[in-house]
Amino acid sequence: MSVMSPAAAALVKLMGEVPRGPRRDGAFALWLTLRVAEDLLLQPPPPQRATRRRVASLEGRLSSLSVPAPLRRPLAAALLELQVAERERAPLILQQLVAPAREAVGAEAAEALARAARGATARLRE
Repeated sequence: MSVMSPAAAALVKLMGEVPRGPRRDGAFALWLTLRVAEDLLLQPPPPQRATRRRVASLEGRLSSLSVPAPLRRPLAAALLELQVAERERAPLILQQLVAPAREAVGAEAAEALARAARGATARLRE
């Protein structure tokens, strides 16, 4: 498991500020997805079995949340991408969540995900 990135910290802060309800659940779902996507970038990469278990756990946890409608389909697509568990897909997974996050949770969540996607792209180039 990775150390909390600045983007993850921003989402945690946002969860504390948003009242209970679908927006908070959406921020929580984004944070969980961000953590799994960022872990694909670890060096050395986690074992495939561990990644599969984390994605299965993420899927189970997301199914119990009342996520805003604009986030449902993008989160399902992110889960499918995470199941492939290729390091190169992490920035794309995060970038595809930016616009729905802006609509469903707010600009702060979208900015955090955009920062995470840029950071993931930079880490791939290293």
